[in-house]
Amino acid sequence: MKKTPKTVNAYLAALDPRKRATLQRLRRTIRAAAPKSEECISYQIPAFRLEGRMLVWFAAASKHCSFFPGARPIAVHRDELKAYKTNKGTVRFSPEKPLPATLVRKLVRTRIAENRARSRA
Repeated sequence: MKKTPKTVNAYLAALDPRKRATLQRLRRTIRAAAPKSEECISYQIPAFRLEGRMLVWFAAASKHCSFFPGARPIAVHRDELKAYKTNKGTVRFSPEKPLPATLVRKLVRTRIAENRARSRA
C-alpha cells in the first residue's frame, strides 16, 4: 500500500484479485458474526469496532493474509488453529487456504465476549 486508505473499500481495491476476494469473504463473515459493528481503518488496515472498542483487524501482506482477533480468542481456539501460523494476536493464512467461516465466527464471538467482560470490570 502506497497511501494510507481512508476506507475499507479503498484498502481492498488496492489488492491483487486473490487477496481481495479472500479478505472480502473474511469481511462478510466478520460482519455476520458482529452485525452491529462498524468498519474503520485502524493502524492503516481494515478493522471493526463494536460498542466503542476495537474488535478485530485484517490485512494483506506480500505473501499472506492476516486476521487479528487478539490473543485470547487465539488461545481459546488454538486446537482449531493448528493448521495456521499464529502468534500472540495474529492468524496468518494464504488466499488459497482461507480461514473457515465457522472458525472466524468463533474467534469474533470470543473477542466480543472478552471486550464485554472488560467493560463490566
